[in-house]
Amino acid sequence: MPPIPGPEEPAVTHAHPTPQAPQVTVRGEGRLEVDPELARIRLTVSARGADRAAVLAELTRRNAEVLELLRARGPAVGRVETGSFSIAPEQPRRGRGEQVRAYRGRVGIDAELTDFTVLGELVPELADRDRTEVDGPWWELRPDSEAYAQARRLAVAEAVRRARAYAEALGTSLGSLLELSDAGLPEPGMPRGGGFAPVMAGYASEEGGAALSLDLEPQRRTVTAEVVARFTMLPPAL
Repeated sequence: MPPIPGPEEPAVTHAHPTPQAPQVTVRGEGRLEVDPELARIRLTVSARGADRAAVLAELTRRNAEVLELLRARGPAVGRVETGSFSIAPEQPRRGRGEQVRAYRGRVGIDAELTDFTVLGELVPELADRDRTEVDGPWWELRPDSEAYAQARRLAVAEAVRRARAYAEALGTSLGSLLELSDAGLPEPGMPRGGGFAPVMAGYASEEGGAALSLDLEPQRRTVTAEVVARFTMLPPAL
């Protein structure tokens, strides 16, 4: 009779399957279709002119105006970041020497919005500005979104169902869980895809002016999770 482990001794587990402790290893998958929680847009503000200092001053002014326009939307704009900045001379393709024809400056701004109604109002206002490009939106979930945890719970539940089905097919039942691991897939639900959906133009202004608003349809995100689980089974009577 094997000795009984003491209170500080770990119980013996079977790392390898045996006829007395068979094992089953399964994969569980969870998949959800959820509404996005964030929208990201990319703004590119530019300026061009013959004088370098004037171009830099114009670019600085336009950049400040765009940032102020974003900040004016309050908490609807969650995060604003400057992504890139450049100012460079333009030289003629043909000709000799280092003659500069003009200077071109560009600054990139990334903005994250949580209110999609504000997004539809803000995009036309930004796009209507001189030398301002708007790209996006890219629909995303928050990094700590509950959708990820829900997908993982579905994956674990599916793994248990699969393992139990195999055990019942052998006329036995599951014993204990030996191992549960992530299948190593990339974090789900965060693809950068999208772009503007077909839009409908609307006009609303208390003062009678035309305020263009885009009716944007958020693209639902697919959230997936996979786990690998290993269980022991009670010895089947084959």
